[in-house]
Amino acid sequence: MSGRLLRLLGCAVLLVAAGACSRQKEEPKQGAQAAPKASAAPAKVKLALNWVPEPEFGGFYAARESGAFARHGLEVDILGGGAGAPVPQMVATGQAEFGISGADELLIARARGLDVLPLFAVYQTSPHAIMAHASRGAKNIADVLSSGTVALEPGLSYVAFLKKKYSFDKVKVVPYDGGVARFLADPNFAQQCFVTAEPIAAKRQGATPAVFMVADEGFNPYLAVVITRRQYWKEQPERVKAFVAAVREGWRAYLDNAGPTNAVMGKLNATMDAETFAAGAEAQKPLIETEETRARGLGTMNRERWEQLAQQLVELGLIEKAPSSDAFLLPEFTGSRD
Repeated sequence: MSGRLLRLLGCAVLLVAAGACSRQKEEPKQGAQAAPKASAAPAKVKLALNWVPEPEFGGFYAARESGAFARHGLEVDILGGGAGAPVPQMVATGQAEFGISGADELLIARARGLDVLPLFAVYQTSPHAIMAHASRGAKNIADVLSSGTVALEPGLSYVAFLKKKYSFDKVKVVPYDGGVARFLADPNFAQQCFVTAEPIAAKRQGATPAVFMVADEGFNPYLAVVITRRQYWKEQPERVKAFVAAVREGWRAYLDNAGPTNAVMGKLNATMDAETFAAGAEAQKPLIETEETRARGLGTMNRERWEQLAQQLVELGLIEKAPSSDAFLLPEFTGSRD
């Protein structure tokens, strides 16, 4: 009897001990915190620029440096570009999830079979312009194109627009070389420019350029447009929306305080000094933030402008037929017709 009792007591002790162990596993000690769940890794995507790091891309770098991309669950690799960078092709073929293009370039790319879509337009007013020496007394582009020499890059949509409007019969047209040396040397020399670049460079070297916006002539495509491919939008709509939201935050940060981001871009583009970065960032502000963006948000786009541009490209012979805006504009990023 005593041996059987001892065995029963031993079993009871083991059962109690097992129950205690079970409770310890199920119930953390008082005051102890449960181990945090591992957060999801950020989604890695690429953004292909169509030029080198300059103020026109400041908001994208600011989105990265300020943590906006990270807050939206993204890790973004920004790919610097250059002359002739095939950004629409890169995006359409999946080499980059996002890219930067002009609105006219996007429509031409679509006419060539690339199913790319616009998401966000940085420049509400195109920064393309013609600059001439103020000493010539020109009042507009028509005056500039009435005599002298002008440097233009063939193949650009706005050059085709100006040629159709003014014929170039009274001016000598030479290839644009990307600098301002010839402009500085010849008072009768005019050239195409980006308002945030060449006019600033010319002023810093002692010239007094008069700058005339192509937009004032009636050709005003959105510029620095964020694009993606349709298939990526279908597969990752929330990720695309997150990217656009982060970009909008980045541009807000850059417009409010460009200095920190300019310092970052300056390390990537040693050809532009800090003073030029600052001047460029200031010059582009009114082209980016307008009454419409204040009402609808930075980067906003409307269908009427896209449709007008498409018709202009048809008239210039750059595309055969104007596409339906419903074929390439997403309501999430353009809204309904105003």
